[in-house]
Formats: sequence, C-alpha cells, structure tokens
Amino acid sequence: MSIMKIHGGHSLHGEVTIGGAKNSVVALIPAAVLADNPVKLDMVPDILDVHNLMLILQSMNVSSYFADGVLQIDPTEIKTGHLPSKAIKKLRASYYFMGALLGKFHRAVVSFPGGDNIGPRPIDQHIRAFEALGAHVTENGDTVYIDATENGLVGAPIFFEMVSVGATINAILAATRARGVTTIHNVAREPEIVDLVAFLNEMGAHISGAGTDVIRIEGVDHLHQQQIHTVIPDRIEAGTYLSLAAAVGDGILIKNVVPEHLQPFIAKLREMGVDLSINDNAIYVQKSGELRGVNVTTAPFPNFATDWQQPLTPLLLTAQSESIITDTIYPQRQKHIAQLQKLGARISVNDCNQIIVHPTPELHGAVVAAGEIRAGAALMIAGLMADGETIVEESDNILRGYDNIERKLTDLHADVELITQLD
Repeated sequence: MSIMKIHGGHSLHGEVTIGGAKNSVVALIPAAVLADNPVKLDMVPDILDVHNLMLILQSMNVSSYFADGVLQIDPTEIKTGHLPSKAIKKLRASYYFMGALLGKFHRAVVSFPGGDNIGPRPIDQHIRAFEALGAHVTENGDTVYIDATENGLVGAPIFFEMVSVGATINAILAATRARGVTTIHNVAREPEIVDLVAFLNEMGAHISGAGTDVIRIEGVDHLHQQQIHTVIPDRIEAGTYLSLAAAVGDGILIKNVVPEHLQPFIAKLREMGVDLSINDNAIYVQKSGELRGVNVTTAPFPNFATDWQQPLTPLLLTAQSESIITDTIYPQRQKHIAQLQKLGARISVNDCNQIIVHPTPELHGAVVAAGEIRAGAALMIAGLMADGETIVEESDNILRGYDNIERKLTDLHADVELITQLD
C-alpha cells in the first residue's frame, strides 16, 4: 500500500495532459475478449485498475502487454473457468466479464466484485438483462453462475427500471453476439458507453443509439479488430484537475479534454466565479479571485457526475458562502468528510444526507486516509491547499484511477512524493 506525502500551501502552475478514461477502459478490456483476433487499445491510462484487469485476463489464458499507453490483448487462446476472486474483488468493474464471457461462451462464473465501498450497488438489473436474453442465473454465496449454453443467447427487449451504467454495459456486451435483435430501454448515456459502442462497431458489431436512452443491437457471430481504438479522454480526471487548478493554481492549462463531456462541471465552476478559457481540446484556468458557494446535485449523464462531487469539495471550501452537495446516485458517498475535517475543513452531513460545505479560509496538514478513488482525489487537492505536511494513507486507491499522478503533480510544481510501503 502506498502513502502520498504532500507539502502544500503554495500556488501551482504549468500544464497537465489528461489520460484515457478509466471508466471506458475498464469496460473496453473485458469487451476485448469478444474479439476473434488480437486487439490494441491506445491512450490507456497507467492505473492500478488496468493492471488488475490484466491479471484477470491472464487467468483466462489471455495474454496482454502494456507499454507507452498502448495495451495489446490476445484473446485467441482464451479459456473459461472460475475467475480469480482475489483480483475480481479489487475492482467492481470486473463484473463486465460477466457480459463479455456470456456473449463469448454463453456461460460465466464470476465472484461478486469489490471495488470502492460507496454504498449499495446491486446487480439485479444486470441479472434481469441476462435472463431476458435467455440465460439462467444462480448465486451461491459471493459467486454468480450464468448459463445459456442450452439454447444460446437470443435477442430480446430489455427495460431497465433505473439508469445504470454497469447494467447498460453488461447488457451490450452480452447482446452483441446474441442471435437476433435486442433493444435496451432506459439505458445510461455516458460518453464511456458511446466509446465502448464505437469500439465494438469498429470490430463489426451492429449497435445504434449509444448516447440516447434506447440502444438497438443486431447480434453478430464474429468480431474482428481492423484498427487500433483510441480511448476517449477521462472527464473525471479532467474535472479533478480543473478543481485543483481553481483551488491552488496560478494559471494552469489542462490539455486533451472534450469540453462537451465537462459541461456540467464547467457550468458549476463558472457559477462559482472561476475564470476559464476553453478551446476545442484544452482549458486554461486563471488564478481564482473571490468565489461563490453553489448547490450541486449529482445525476446520470448529461448531468453532474457523482464521481465529480468529491474532487469539487475542496474547491467549495474556498468559497465565500455555503455550498450544498446532494448525491442522488450514491447518497452514502461520504468517505472524504471525516478526513477533510482532520485538515480543518468546516464540512458536515445533514439529516437528508446532504453534504454542507462552509467557507474554510485555512487548512492544515494532517494524516488522512483515502477510502476510495475520488475521496482520495479530494484529500490530495485539500493537502495541496493546506499549510504544512499532509500524509494520505491508502493512496493505492488514488492510483486505481489517476494516471501518473506523482509526475503530473510534480510537473505543476507540487511538492508530492509517493512512497510504497511493504505489507
């Protein structure tokens, strides 16, 4: 487990380049096993989640090689079996192997995944989607058994009771190689789903409607990659650096972004009074003056993402008035609150599970723990704002989602150090 040492309290400047989207690549890697030939992905972030997914691939006799942002995956000798629970439980997105293996072999055995503990995230909608396609699903302890070997997968209408990114992705992966036509209603519309569909279509899938609330899939027998797929930029990483730049920046340029994917975040920054200059693929953040508090409500895309609320929180502390955060997706996503209080933040949770952020002119260094990825990002930004030394324990959680974080922060003239501790 790593710790991050931060000496904060001074302004940062320079430029940072955003990497490929974590929330795309954790779906693209399982999707690669649907291919009948080796696959290449470009602009893959160097994060722990990628390396954990590579371990899962290895357990299926799928070789992979990662260097200089290019990930090569060869599924041609894939073997099925019970996927390793240790690797599976390290990240929740590993459950995308359920849909991918079901599409490939019409069966899958997967331990119930782990990842960030940010409140209930049941997989009942995933299971109902698999069952609609003709699979029989049983659970035994923390293991899910999915089987459609008797009759195969058959296209069908699927209706989600609530918008779910994970269920949408798993349904797409399973239906891509099912017989006939599948229509999935009330789907998630996130850019990462559009990216996944683009990848599958490049290999010969017939999928339409990505980015809308209905996706139509005509099943195909084979998928074959003919061109390398470039992962979209990470909008959550971009939002994190935008918040950092507004909180402690003295002029920071954030490159390789898609402004359209960031519109809700940009709108909140401008509402606060942050001065931004935006072009086609970069955003320059001016040094902030006096900022106003804002109310933030998370909701599915195209609204304010739940993954943004924690990285935004330290910036809200610098405002001249109170801010309120309401997370409608994961109301219990509050692991950063007690830790920020250790740094001197005036922040609390009310009876309605809303996060109340009061103006806090000064933070001081402390020892804190990153309970999950985005909580870690919030603590990292707060540590850069704070006077003195901040030590962020459990920083592996930050490394799960943030590419080359030590180098990028150092390039912005931050005084940070990642230290790997032996268990």
